[in-house]
Amino acid sequence: MNETADIITNSANPDDNRLWFALRVTYNRELRVRDELDALGFTTFVPMQYKKVVRGGRMVKRLVASVHNLVFVLTQPERLTEYMRQTQLPVRYIYNRTTRRPVVVPRYQMDNFIAVAGTYHEQLIYLNPDPNDFTSGDRVRILGGPFEGAEGVFVRVKGDRRVVVSIEGVVAVATTYIHPSLLQKID
Repeated sequence: MNETADIITNSANPDDNRLWFALRVTYNRELRVRDELDALGFTTFVPMQYKKVVRGGRMVKRLVASVHNLVFVLTQPERLTEYMRQTQLPVRYIYNRTTRRPVVVPRYQMDNFIAVAGTYHEQLIYLNPDPNDFTSGDRVRILGGPFEGAEGVFVRVKGDRRVVVSIEGVVAVATTYIHPSLLQKID
């Protein structure tokens, strides 16, 4: 699925037993896996952004995967297990190192991540998900602009004030500069 608005999930529906899983693929096949999953009716998300590349001697903007080998899929666990048994593509769960179980991303975290990463903005910075890499900061909600509604941690990255939205143990993304007037502190 390519439309970000269609991916944001409604966690208020108690009948929806689908979970967000983080999957690892190899050899930069994230878009092939996404396309195969989409064709089978799964809801997917691959963080993408525009990059400048040289094609035929000209500089062009191209939409590419921001984090290689990473695909998120929203589905029932049994359905994903069945897909992984049948596919010819190299798809594996990303495991939580502590519990040794597949990473299941909470809906609110995925919604916040999609709100930022789904903008395809060129100036987004993807970071190592290790929480020790971030300077401690306040939890904030963005009140305006392209990232409106997203929640994360207010930090300083590369000299700018940004909001970092992370999925623990998988990936983190830092927004572009956000003026403090567009932020609301969350307790």
